[in-house]
Amino acid sequence: MSELNNLDSNTIDFLTTRRSTVARMMDGPGPSEHDLRKIMEAGMRVPDHGRLTPWRFIVIRGDAREKLGNVIADSFKSNNPDAIEEQVEIEQERLTRAPVVIAVVSHVRRDHKIPEWEQVLSSGAACQTMLIAAQSMGFAAQWLTEWYAYDASVKQAIGAGPEGEIAGFLYLGNGISDLSDRARPEYEDIVSEWSPGD
Repeated sequence: MSELNNLDSNTIDFLTTRRSTVARMMDGPGPSEHDLRKIMEAGMRVPDHGRLTPWRFIVIRGDAREKLGNVIADSFKSNNPDAIEEQVEIEQERLTRAPVVIAVVSHVRRDHKIPEWEQVLSSGAACQTMLIAAQSMGFAAQWLTEWYAYDASVKQAIGAGPEGEIAGFLYLGNGISDLSDRARPEYEDIVSEWSPGD
């Protein structure tokens, strides 16, 4: 088997066995500046019909995680006035579960001939590609949205803009325990072959 085929085999093995690490099971130090750049450069190479680059990546780390966490907590309290303090603390600490979080913001060009749906799919592809890139480099990673991805105050705080939508938050770090797989769909339940009718 050639070296290229070996590489292809390793890639397929990785893709068919990868799984995400729950954010609360992460620790530091997480990706270095060099590693983080590589991860985001991978995210910039996704399919992008029309070359619109309909996504932006916002890195949240260090004290910025706590400051944005305060925005999340304030919005949670506003939307849930009867929430107890422990619930508010959970929301405030969400972004501190991993040393680095990347917010992927989808910026759809509604006036462009490229369908909006294709632009949104490109943002999703960016999320998945960065997730895979991080995991292939040995880091723990999870792609989450949660309620605050749709919250106006949070979107404003991170600079998503009036038309921006948060496609997801990518939590990146180092895993603190071994991963066990979850149930996956059966191949036969998902895959079919189209054939023309009589």
